[in-house]
Parts: sequence; structure tokens; C-alpha cells
Amino acid sequence: MSDLEVVRFVPERDQYAWTFGGVAPVARIRPPAILEVFTEDAFFGRVRSERDLVSEVCEFPFVNPQTGPFYIEGAQPGDTLAVHFVSITPARDWGASTTIPLFGALTNTHATALLNEPLPELVWLYQFDRDAQTCRFTARRGGFTVDLPMDPMHGTVGVAPASLEVRSSLVPDAFGGNMDTPEMRAGTTCYLGVNVEGALFSLGDGHARQGEGETCGVAVETAMNTVMVVDLIKGTPCPWPRLENDSYIMTTGSARPLEDAFRIAQTELIRWLASEYGMDTMDGYQLVSQGVEAPLANVVDANYTSVAKMPKRYLPGRSVMGGMHANLRELAAGYGG
Repeated sequence: MSDLEVVRFVPERDQYAWTFGGVAPVARIRPPAILEVFTEDAFFGRVRSERDLVSEVCEFPFVNPQTGPFYIEGAQPGDTLAVHFVSITPARDWGASTTIPLFGALTNTHATALLNEPLPELVWLYQFDRDAQTCRFTARRGGFTVDLPMDPMHGTVGVAPASLEVRSSLVPDAFGGNMDTPEMRAGTTCYLGVNVEGALFSLGDGHARQGEGETCGVAVETAMNTVMVVDLIKGTPCPWPRLENDSYIMTTGSARPLEDAFRIAQTELIRWLASEYGMDTMDGYQLVSQGVEAPLANVVDANYTSVAKMPKRYLPGRSVMGGMHANLRELAAGYGG
């Protein structure tokens, strides 16, 4: 590990990005390298009590601040950026969640117009127990409490989009972005297709935990200290974000309606099997149909995100993406902090 560059970056208040694309890089990284960063929560740290309503303390569209972008030296369109999450650790002892008017899966929204009034805006604060690795839900109405296991993750991970596009940090798409999948946890490698020179990688939106689907639209939001190993796979494209851990390969799709997000993720998984294992497309279709797991990531963003997970135990023994996940895990094992 001594020969790997270590880049540490804690943004000043005026250094956060609010989009993917259209932002100058904050630092340059020569891969393979270690990247240690601080990310602010989705509310920019402004929701600190039950009285801090998002509609009053946050200024749209300045939500979901991103740390970055980072210029990855040598990255060119057609390459794939590999980001292995070594650790994702809450930087505070508390997190916040909320309901937001005209936002969420079970309320009227700008895209789903109804005559009924929006649901009430409420804030829930979660206290963390670092020793027990739990976060405590406390009901706003009544005395019910329960400790939920922490499962830290990043809701937003991405690169600059193609075609000179600039996209809000609230949007997931082929460049990554606000996918909100709980699979983006420590031990996972995320693969992102490079669209512009330098890739321009950013991340944020730390969640102490989140249920699949992020139903109300807001997880247990908190600031994070995150360590990653970053590398490039030259000459290998990645049309949609892919994930890999020790047990699964995974693909994502983001779109509306939800069934199109599902179709993208499933189709990309079948194509991945065909390209990596030489599997016939129809054989891959059949195998995926019987072996896949399909958790929802989010059903609340500008696009919805679906994940397709294939257990490695059903696949040939060969590694995918040139064995990058195993390589980055080996580098991570030598990280001394």
C-alpha cells in the first residue's frame, strides 16, 4: 500500500457540487489510489431537530450535496471506473429522516397529481449507538421505539454524464447518480462507465440505513467518512452502473415507469453474462429468470432504480471485469487508515 497515492478531501462549504457534469474537479487522482472523503448529508447539515422542516431550512435545488468531482487521470470515454468501498462510517452520532410535501412513493407528487392535500411534513431524529451499531427509531406520536441495525451506504455515486449533459444530484441514470441502493455499502465495488475525460467522479447522500425502495423518499440521512480504492479498467465499457461483492454480481437500471427500470437492470445482467462467460443470450435469459434477485433501490426519485442480483454460486468460476473486485479487495486489505 505504501506506493499507492492517498487523497484526503474534506470540502469547504462552498466546494460541494449539486450536479453531475458541469463542475470543475476539486482534485486529481492517479489510479490505483486511496480516496478518503467527508460527505455532508442530503440536507446540507441543516436538519438538526424535529423543528427543522426541509421546506423551511433547505433551498431547492440545493439538496443532496456531492463531494467531488474528482478527475481520474487516464480515464477516457469507453473505460470503466472501479470504486471499491473500504469503509463507510457515520461522521455524527445522529441522523434525520423526514416526509416532504409532494415527495415520496405514497403521496401525491408533481408527477402524480391528486386532489388530496400533501401528507404532513414531519422530522424524525435517529440516535446512533456505535458500539451496538444501531440507530433508534422513536415514534413522533406515541412512545414506541425500536433499534434498527445500521447499514451505512451511499445513495449517490456517479460520474459526469455523456453528451455534455448536466444532471441534478437528485437524478439517477446511466451515469449513476442518486440510485439509492442499499447495496452501495462497504465491501462493494461499483463500476461506472466513463463518459468524459477524467470521469469526474462524485459521491454523497450518506444513509445510516435505508429500506429497499426508500418509500417515503428519505433514508436515515447523515454525514459520512468514507474510504475507497479507485482504479480504471481501460477499454472496457459499462453502459449502466454495475456492482460486485463477494457473493453477487449486480446491475442497475433507472427510468420511469418502474417496469422500464426493472427491464434495464435485467437486460444488462443478461448482456453481462453473455459478454463475460460467452453465454448465449437466450440461455442467459432463462438462467436469470430462475436465479435472479430483484430488490428495489428507490421508487421516489426523478427516475426509479431497480437492481438485478445474480448469485456467483450459479455462475462459472471465472471472475468478471478482469478480476477487479478481488484486486481492489486485496489493496483494501492493506489499508492502514
